[in-house]
Amino acid sequence: MKREPAEPLRLNYLIKAGAVHSMTGETYRSVGLRGPEIVAVSAELDELDDLADARTVVVDAGDLTVVPAFADSHEHLIEASRNTLLVPVDKARSVAEFTGMVAAAARAAAPGTWILTSIGWHESSLSENRLPTLAELDAAAPDHPVLVRRGGHLAVVNSAALQAAGIGADTPDPPGGKIGRLADGSRDGVLEGGAVYQVAAFAPGPGPAELIAALETSSAAYAALGVGTIREAMTTLDDLLAYQEARERNLLSVRVRPMMRVGSEQTADQAIALINGLGARSGFGDDWLRIWGLKMVLDGGVEGAALEQPYTDDPANFGHLNWDPVALTRVCTAAARRGWKIGTHAVGDRAVRTLLDVYEAVIAQTGPLPPWTLTIEHALLADAAQRERAVRGGFGITVQHPILWNMASEMLHAWGPDRTARVNPLDEWLALGASLAAGSDIVRPFNPMTNVWGMVTRGTKAAGVQGPKHAIDVAAALRLYTIGTAELNGEADRLGSITPGKLADLVGYHLDPLAADPDDLAELTPTFTITGGRAVHDPSGMLGS
Repeated sequence: MKREPAEPLRLNYLIKAGAVHSMTGETYRSVGLRGPEIVAVSAELDELDDLADARTVVVDAGDLTVVPAFADSHEHLIEASRNTLLVPVDKARSVAEFTGMVAAAARAAAPGTWILTSIGWHESSLSENRLPTLAELDAAAPDHPVLVRRGGHLAVVNSAALQAAGIGADTPDPPGGKIGRLADGSRDGVLEGGAVYQVAAFAPGPGPAELIAALETSSAAYAALGVGTIREAMTTLDDLLAYQEARERNLLSVRVRPMMRVGSEQTADQAIALINGLGARSGFGDDWLRIWGLKMVLDGGVEGAALEQPYTDDPANFGHLNWDPVALTRVCTAAARRGWKIGTHAVGDRAVRTLLDVYEAVIAQTGPLPPWTLTIEHALLADAAQRERAVRGGFGITVQHPILWNMASEMLHAWGPDRTARVNPLDEWLALGASLAAGSDIVRPFNPMTNVWGMVTRGTKAAGVQGPKHAIDVAAALRLYTIGTAELNGEADRLGSITPGKLADLVGYHLDPLAADPDDLAELTPTFTITGGRAVHDPSGMLGS
């Protein structure tokens, strides 16, 4: 038995299970919790009984498996919360149903107000398997600007939205973005990369009170799927204020590690001034809300990733870089010297190569930096040489199989089968000893176990298995989703494993993920979730809640 020394213990919870997987290699049969922490574990089922009293909640279930709560390395809780307040087009199954939702929202809205849709949807869920058009959105809401975002890098708008944002027939593409046009040069309503934010800047979102209430609901939904910590991958100052109030009012069911957005639309001097003006640095906060660092976006998504070789569907297209590398080097160097961690979105191999150049130049000026100070977000198409450079440089990598799961069909069309099969080769990263942490991004439906299934099978939503040789086993996938993210967050001494002295963030299943058929994991959901010793999800009352 392992337990804390000091005064006699009295457990709040004693959990006896078929297996308690620590994620450090040990498997126990019982675990004891007191207050917010794990205080004892044992390989024996009954060895901790003497630590319980009449007030201890005892859970004794032989078919129960307990693992550390998931820690998502790259997720957008703030956007997921906003989505609950916007037109829920993720529920549409045809273009007509989609535009009908937009039309209904327009009829209910005050004249001239913006119509905003949820962003966690994909056209593959529509029977036509395509985006709605500008003309269709014009017909649905002729008197309202309409912004239909899909994820973080693509949107469709109507004519009123283009007009409201001042985008005319002769408006050039913004840096790091593209305004879609038809063959005759007229705008087709599709926006990519920086063009999305060019329009979104004119579209007011939900108010603070609505957003805080939505954070409470959405964070509880994440906890219900076994999540204990989220590294929030894009946060504005207003978002941070919403998080702070939610924290102060004890509304959060998951721990949050925000990344503050530093946009490429700024000059290097403006970006450095913004960073200096934050008046803080990485690590500021507490166990529930702690700033992780800064977020930059170097290229686009599948449609705008910066590639070394052209797009399969457009030989003239190599994607785009949002930042000038010299400017990005200046900004990252200044930020690192001020004590900030930096995560930079880089999808394409040209973007990853450029970012490696930047990060190596930063270290040349600052000297060695602590692990995970400089992190690459996604690195979907990093080649073998780039992977070796990343490991040699000590740069961390966040990986998200759900992007491949959700967009494999688009990748096959835009990148071709060879590149698609090589997306996020986790086996090769791990063989090099890379620092990896798993996450999900804004892909919906959200379930960490679906991500585990994907890392183990390389399965996708609509394009079959892609790159099966790059699959990893369940234990490795769970480790990336627990200890991996704890290391990314600089909290491996507090989170990520079931170890006495660490925070009591646990999730229970009535199926052992390490022994089950991987296909049984795709839709597996928790029996309970505990965060900080508090039952945040207990639908059957197993924890007495």
